[in-house]
Amino acid sequence: MSKPLDDDEVKQELNKMVQFIKQEAEEKARELRIKADEEYEHEKAKIVAQEQQHLDSVYDKKLKQASVTRKIAQSTETNKSRLRVLTSREEHLNTLFEEVKKRVDQLSQSDDYGDVIKRLIVQSLLKLMEHQVVIQIRPKDEQVVQGVVDAAKQEYKELSGRDVDIQTQTSLQDSSAGGVKAHAFGGRIAIDNTIEARLALLEHRMLPEIRYDLFGTNPNRKFDN
Repeated sequence: MSKPLDDDEVKQELNKMVQFIKQEAEEKARELRIKADEEYEHEKAKIVAQEQQHLDSVYDKKLKQASVTRKIAQSTETNKSRLRVLTSREEHLNTLFEEVKKRVDQLSQSDDYGDVIKRLIVQSLLKLMEHQVVIQIRPKDEQVVQGVVDAAKQEYKELSGRDVDIQTQTSLQDSSAGGVKAHAFGGRIAIDNTIEARLALLEHRMLPEIRYDLFGTNPNRKFDN
């Protein structure tokens, strides 16, 4: 049978137990610190990644907005430039047509005006192909028309094989550029062969060619016809 521990031995045993408990506590505390540090670093990395993703998203959004704004500004400026070019071209064409109109207005004062009137009458007759036709003219062209009407009727007969009775009306304005209007069946069939009408038709038909001659090929058009 073992003998009881004396006070010193008890004290030593107690010290050993205390040391053991203390060591266990320190190891446990160290493990907790390590785990806490790991969780902290993990959470920190997670937060940093989230914030970085958020910042990247904000940056991409602002970059796209800046790109869209720049493109809109470029497109707006390009459209303004095109509009200025188109406006300048239209002004140039209008000036050209005004100059042509001034020269055409002087046609009735030339020596060739009688021949022009005859051709316009013949063309009108060929379009109508009727036996009775009324020709509207300017009052100041009455003498010119009377001088060429027989020749016009003869040329029409040679081309069509038909006779025609022509009546004249001085119902066009003297302020106009001249030419004739012809109609049959009481005005139900009419041909406008005035100088203004011919000029307008010529402008419409020749406008693409005039644009090409003046400004070249339009880079925005895919087809030429």
